Amino acid sequence: MGNPLVVFVPGLGLDEQEWERVRARLDRDSVVVVLPTMGQPARRGLDLRVEAQAALLARRLPRNAPLILVAHSASCPIAADLASRSGDVVGLVLVGPVTDPAAASWPRLLVQWARTAVREPWWQLPALFRQWARTGPGSMIRGMNAVRPFRTDHALRSVQAPVAIVRGERDQIAAKEWSATVQSASGGHLSTVRGAAHMVPTTHPDAVVDAAHHVLAAVTAAERLRDDEPQLPI
Repeated sequence: MGNPLVVFVPGLGLDEQEWERVRARLDRDSVVVVLPTMGQPARRGLDLRVEAQAALLARRLPRNAPLILVAHSASCPIAADLASRSGDVVGLVLVGPVTDPAAASWPRLLVQWARTAVREPWWQLPALFRQWARTGPGSMIRGMNAVRPFRTDHALRSVQAPVAIVRGERDQIAAKEWSATVQSASGGHLSTVRGAAHMVPTTHPDAVVDAAHHVLAAVTAAERLRDDEPQLPI
């Protein structure tokens, strides 16, 4: 199969800077792929549905090469959808995944966001504001509006690759109950980061690296099992 490439996809309104602390600690090659509303502004009228974003992500990735996708927040549905359709995705790490159907409406989503935002360390704000300003509030609102109805848990039922889910202990966006649903749908490994809220890649990068290593180990173990299977004579 070869050595999987680790691909990071930013969350809503964020860009390559979100993953800097994670990539600095990861002992292997990686790339960041930005998407409209997730590292790039999105013009009005652009198709921002999860399926369209997943197709765009696929076009920006190498073909016929093993990939481990690491996504955060609103990019998790996109990574899950692509993983459910592409055999190139051999592993998946979902950090603070959405979309909780209990928060599908804007009022409930905003309540979750507010309850989580007050639990975030304030030292992140300058970097976050710079990234949000580059993406633009209009792009972010249109992007989240397109993502809200998607059922990430349903997409994960078709994913055959190893999955790791990471959530912050104080995260109300990727709430405990919803994260357990994601774990059940994917058969994945769920870890909860003590003291963290939603911005785990920035505040607790080692937790993301640990999850990536967990998936890499599972991928390697599965490959060894396949190699050890007896070959039937032709």
